[in-house]
Amino acid sequence: MDKKKVMVAIDESECSHYALQWALENLGDAISKSDLIIFTARPNEFIYVQASMFAPDLLMSMQENQKTAALALLGRAKEICAKHGVVAETMTEMGDPKNVICEAAEKHKIQLLIVGSHSRGPIQRAFLGSVSNYCVHNAKCPVLVVKKPVE
Repeated sequence: MDKKKVMVAIDESECSHYALQWALENLGDAISKSDLIIFTARPNEFIYVQASMFAPDLLMSMQENQKTAALALLGRAKEICAKHGVVAETMTEMGDPKNVICEAAEKHKIQLLIVGSHSRGPIQRAFLGSVSNYCVHNAKCPVLVVKKPVE
């Protein structure tokens, strides 16, 4: 019998780390019997386009720094998983987070996508967008949005 595939999408925010921790603590049995993928997106910022036009070396340096930071983030997440006895695969892609998360979930045939929520109000969501909301409406698999309780 094939293992289920679960993906937790994280970024540097506290809410995404809470979502990972919550999933490990509350879905532990299901996750330990699944293939767990920890995913992070590296935003493809407009500044990169400008930098590449004038200073290609600067662009390469910025992208390398971003990749190093993403790998460090994934390494910390993998350590959290290991403390719960869960072995996780990690991956990162460059692009608009909401798009690359949904694309990765489809590409890797994920059966459950877990994301954190920044708990933005409607006005902030209108201006800043919501990755979790986009994933709920566009991912081709079920999406669990974990909201950190207000303390």
